[in-house]
Amino acid sequence: MAAPDGELRMSDGEFRMFAELIRGCCGLHFAQETRFLLERRIERRMRETGASSFAAYHLELRSAAGDGGELGALIDEITTNETYFFRERRQLSALVGEILPEALLQRRERGSGPVSVWSAGCASGEEPYSIVILAMEAGLDPGKELRVYASDISRRMLQRARQGTYRESAFRETEPGLRTRYFAEKDGVWRISDDVKKHVDFVHTNLMDRGKVALLPSLDVILCRNVLIYFDAAGKRTVVGTFEEKLRPGGHLLLGHSESLINLSTSLELRHLRQDMVYRKPLGGLRAPDAWHAAAQAALRREGAS
Repeated sequence: MAAPDGELRMSDGEFRMFAELIRGCCGLHFAQETRFLLERRIERRMRETGASSFAAYHLELRSAAGDGGELGALIDEITTNETYFFRERRQLSALVGEILPEALLQRRERGSGPVSVWSAGCASGEEPYSIVILAMEAGLDPGKELRVYASDISRRMLQRARQGTYRESAFRETEPGLRTRYFAEKDGVWRISDDVKKHVDFVHTNLMDRGKVALLPSLDVILCRNVLIYFDAAGKRTVVGTFEEKLRPGGHLLLGHSESLINLSTSLELRHLRQDMVYRKPLGGLRAPDAWHAAAQAALRREGAS
């Protein structure tokens, strides 16, 4: 149906059909208050594809295989990708200053490779690159001691992340010294150093697709910050359950500061760090986490003195 201004208008039934299709595909939840946003973004794709009506476009999406093709293009259109380097810096400082040293010591005692970190919902890559930069600043050796995986459902965002080029808005919380050390500027565009880029593995992943997530290794840390706010309660529980399965005992889950696991899960426990609060998968029979932390700090002090 066309409005007087020439824009298309969904019926109530059409809105419900699209909202259910999108929620079933990738978990994103569109309530009535976001109806106009969804309507306009779908309309943009319809004009690109030449679809004659919402019903015809819905049929085209239902006929698509997986989340590639036109369904993938619509996902690119409807996802929100607001991010920047060193967002929620206190939490990243807690990750690098407290969680990673503890996890590294645990891995060393087991003789089993680098600490594995997953940035789930990485958008254009600022978060995983921030982790690598802060780890390097802290004296860690990415590649040997740390491996970062980063995923997003938007193929367009992943392409930008792999390119590693950014404009001024991405640096609103970045000190000039860090930008100088880890980026090179040309014509107003900043390209991240290959020494950082090579330590991040970008993968296309739908958080609702457990088969794809299963391809990732077991993880010491998962960051899923400011992502779950776009899911309904059922979708949140599904994703959190997947995170619980992927985390090693003693592994940590970092959510955005406006997010929590209240009414979603009791399997992960809240942990108070010096700089922030995070969630942790219980260790079971392993050494208590406070002891891990004390031992990790002692080991770092010994290494610094040598």
